[in-house]
Amino acid sequence: MKGTLEKQIELRAPISRVRSAITDYRQFGEWFGVKLDGPFREAQVSRGNTIYSGKEYVKWEADVQKMEPSGFFSFTWAHPKSLDRATYSPDCFNDAKTPVEFRLEPIPAGTLLRVTESGFSGVPDAHREEAYRRNQGGRSEQVKNIENYLAKQ
Repeated sequence: MKGTLEKQIELRAPISRVRSAITDYRQFGEWFGVKLDGPFREAQVSRGNTIYSGKEYVKWEADVQKMEPSGFFSFTWAHPKSLDRATYSPDCFNDAKTPVEFRLEPIPAGTLLRVTESGFSGVPDAHREEAYRRNQGGRSEQVKNIENYLAKQ
């Protein structure tokens, strides 16, 4: 297992549009699959709930790190040991956290989006491999989700 996940996708939308889809909490929630309680703010915690069918009991909590006009957005979040309803604990937010970064670059077709998550070495051994595997699939799904979201706009 490596300690960093990186996905990138070319989006047919200008940086300003992609930046809004990432940093506006309502838009982010729509394509990411969470209902957030309020706007993202630097140095504050963002909270909400997952809206994926069957997973509505899963809480969202992320510490927003940076929101830059250039299109850089970052947060850290914890990894529940399990997302299974029987063993899920909403008290996971004090666990080891990994940083997630969104970087935008202009390209002729629109915007190149890079999503990077690192720091898995800080996740406890007992569930590091599962957290990495789960998020590896999640990153692939999420870059497709934002692409589909922007295509409908």
